[in-house]
Amino acid sequence: MAHFQLPKVATDDGLWGPPTGKEATLALPEDFQQIPFSPFLKGDRIGRIADWNTAGGTNEDRNAANTVTTRSLRNARNGTSSNYASGAPVNTFAYFHAEDESSFSVVDNSRSATARRGAASGAARGGRGAAQAGVRSAGFTRGNVQTSSPSGRGGRGGGRLAPAAAMQRGARRGGYRDWERTQRKAREASITVTPDWEKLSEMDFVRLHKLRLDVEAPEDLASYGFLQPYDRSYDRVSVRFERPLQPRDRVHYSPTTSDDPVIQQIAEEPNDKAQVFITDSILAVLMCAPRSVYPWDIVITKTEDGKMFFDKRANGPFDFVTVNENASEPPIELNDPANGPNPERNARARINTPSALSLEATFVNENFGFQVCDETKKPYKFGNPNPFHRSSDEGQLASCAYRYRRFNLSTNEEDPVELVVRTELNAMIPGASSKAPPSQLITIRTLNEFDSRAPGAGGAPDWRSRLDQSRGAVVATEMKNNSFKLARFTVQSILAGADNMKVGFISRANPLDPYRHVIMGTSWFKPKELATQMAYSLANGWGIVRTIVDLVRDAAPGKFVLVKDPNRPIIQFFRVPNDFDQTGDEEEEEEIDITKTEPKDAQQA
Repeated sequence: MAHFQLPKVATDDGLWGPPTGKEATLALPEDFQQIPFSPFLKGDRIGRIADWNTAGGTNEDRNAANTVTTRSLRNARNGTSSNYASGAPVNTFAYFHAEDESSFSVVDNSRSATARRGAASGAARGGRGAAQAGVRSAGFTRGNVQTSSPSGRGGRGGGRLAPAAAMQRGARRGGYRDWERTQRKAREASITVTPDWEKLSEMDFVRLHKLRLDVEAPEDLASYGFLQPYDRSYDRVSVRFERPLQPRDRVHYSPTTSDDPVIQQIAEEPNDKAQVFITDSILAVLMCAPRSVYPWDIVITKTEDGKMFFDKRANGPFDFVTVNENASEPPIELNDPANGPNPERNARARINTPSALSLEATFVNENFGFQVCDETKKPYKFGNPNPFHRSSDEGQLASCAYRYRRFNLSTNEEDPVELVVRTELNAMIPGASSKAPPSQLITIRTLNEFDSRAPGAGGAPDWRSRLDQSRGAVVATEMKNNSFKLARFTVQSILAGADNMKVGFISRANPLDPYRHVIMGTSWFKPKELATQMAYSLANGWGIVRTIVDLVRDAAPGKFVLVKDPNRPIIQFFRVPNDFDQTGDEEEEEEIDITKTEPKDAQQA
């Protein structure tokens, strides 16, 4: 049976307290005799002196030098304070902050707070839309936190929850209807990437923003078509004196690069050093790529002799104009959860989808350019007729001039890189006489309003109440919500050498009718000045183009596709099989053609 044995206790008849010297080591167990002691926690009692005369403590002792912790004070109030002195161990870990305020002074110039009016207990009060007393308040706050207590403040900025309550209810910082963002579906790509595609490179927009290339003035190669004079009576259009937008049946050609006979003729010339061939719509998208949000794709063909053709696919994104692409809350798809369980029954949701708004904006942009041209006056004809119109084609040609220009993208003389682009002009300002050349060459574009209260409006003001009085605010909002579209319009005008760009402000006659529109005003913009206002760098655009051209130059001859990712700010460069079909699906073409006829049918009805 085991016996209990008392441990050895060191005795010293001459001193009171712990032993010193060799006898001190004998007081410790053998396992701890060689371990030096150092205080690690404030609560360590080893090495402290027990003062039994301070049992309970006094307020003066507790607050002396502010060195007693909150827990010690709590224990002292409860009568459970330790009898161990806290001097030396506490000083080991204590932090004393001494501020020198002799050279620092603060002047209080803030306004005194306005006294708040008293309110009955349990009443919910606030600004606009506040709940009545005793009624449960449910107002959105800045952090999108919703209050549901009788004493919560409603209205603007009301109903804040405590941090703990906010975390329990899943609150987080965000904007209007931020709770829906996580549920929205990802955008679909403009083209399907198949397994037989070889990915060659990937570029993010951060890298593209840093590129820069200064390009000299272009060289004009040839001009085709004719321009009709601009009708200056539209300069007097305003909200009070609006004009209806009248659809006109005109023929406007905009073929892709490979289908352009003039570009093919230039490329076949043996003495021509041009290596890159492109149209202004494709080139403008490349130069403004970092501003784009929606997906797009470009088909690139490199021949055996090193010539590169940048093409668009039929009925692709380049044939349409986007709406509020850069808005913080862009237009939503019909199947978005924000449209409810039965979106097909929601008329406002059906006509305000991104695809429907894009088709409507394209329809408005084309017809406004046809309408503001004065067909009663003599047009100005360039040296060559329209290269795409045949005698067998039906329909009246629209006012349009095609200028083929050469840009030098070379960084050194030993490695020349020349680009040929087809640009477009829409109208002209007549000169001093009928025989004189036009005094100004202009491009015509539009900005359209669909419904300021619908989702995806981007916080745009109501044009009928703000366009005449605060046009600058309207333009600033459009620059924010349609940054990519306006930059694309501006770059196309600069590439064409336009002196001015005419912008029309078009709105629906009825927010629920996408087929009838009115012209509410027009404005003149100089392309280069507008680019400066939008903080767009033309040198950055040329740097992006040269970088992409170098990617194609370094690759072997074949076909390539440049794809903008639908959900990430990156561009992907793929090599595709030579039998790649760039015409698009027949079903998509048929669907788009049917939709194109809807505005005309609705107008006739």
